[in-house]
This record gives sequence, C-alpha cells and structure tokens, in this order.
Amino acid sequence: MAKTKKSGPAIFMYCVIALTLIIAAICFVLYYGDFSEGTAVLWTGIVAFTIMYHLWVRLIFGNINKLFNINYKQWWFRERAFEKGIYKALKVRKWKDKALTYNPELFSLKDRSLSDIANTMAKVEVDHWTNVLISLSTLLFAVIWGQFWLFFISAVAAILFDMQFIVIQRYNRPRVLKLLSRQKNMTDRR
Repeated sequence: MAKTKKSGPAIFMYCVIALTLIIAAICFVLYYGDFSEGTAVLWTGIVAFTIMYHLWVRLIFGNINKLFNINYKQWWFRERAFEKGIYKALKVRKWKDKALTYNPELFSLKDRSLSDIANTMAKVEVDHWTNVLISLSTLLFAVIWGQFWLFFISAVAAILFDMQFIVIQRYNRPRVLKLLSRQKNMTDRR
C-alpha cells in the first residue's frame, strides 16, 4: 500500500504534540529540578502535557483500532429513529463541512468506493468513541497534581471536540448508504 501524504490537520497535530512535549519537559525540569518555584511554570507544564496527552494517545488508539474489523453493517452503526431530530436541532448540515479531517483521502469518491467510505466512516466513529473514553482518563492527572475541576474541564472539552466527529459520521453515513443502495439497484437492473 502506498504511503499517503499527511494532511494539513495531521501535520498540525504532530507539530502541536512536539511543541507541547517540549514545553512540558522544560517546565517540569524547571519546576521539579528546583530551578523555579513558581506555580505558573508547573501549570504551564501541566497544560502543555495534557494537550500533548490528548493528541498523542488519540494517534496511538487510532492505530490500534486499525487492527479490528470494523464494518458499517454492524448493529452499532445503524441510524436510530431519534437521531434525525438531534441533527436538525444541532444544524449539522450547516457546519459539518467545516470540521477538520485528519485524512481527507479516506473519504475521496474519486479514489474509493462508497462501501469503503462507509466502512471508513464506521472506523472513524469508533476512533472518536475511543477518544471520548480516553478523555476521561485525564481525570487521573488530578490524583498527581490536584485541581480536579481543571482536569474535568479539559476532559469535557475534549469529549465535546470528539463528539462533533461522531455526529458528522452518524449524520453522513445514512446518506452514503442511500447512494450505495441506489448504485447497487442500478447495477442489479443491468
């Protein structure tokens, strides 16, 4: 399989991980190495570390999820009756195209079949549900550094960030499946 070129959002994510890792390391060395006693240095390091953790762990679990056979036909991915009302209330149609896509090539109708895209959408949904669970793990940092509410806010912000992608996949997948069904019906008629 040919290696794909990294998208802008992917490159940005890697750069943020590298930058926040460096900032966290410098701040922790300054604070814990007794070069600085300021809590601002410690909390700058903690914030940088938390951002790095959120992004880095998402990359790791995204790669782990590739090991599992995820298929859009599985029961979890079926559209539920209540979802259309939620999507309408959230006005998903207006903002869904503005969200960043880590790897836009995976959704290219030019290069991939509708079935492949539907499976990719299911896989992306699983990735983001995994990220929601990962976001809760940052609450454990409160055991080390205290300030539970700061880590709670971080976890909620990360969960809301990932929920937008879950909503987008669940909103778009039935439309892709409808196209896939039409395509199959046209093929069957021939």
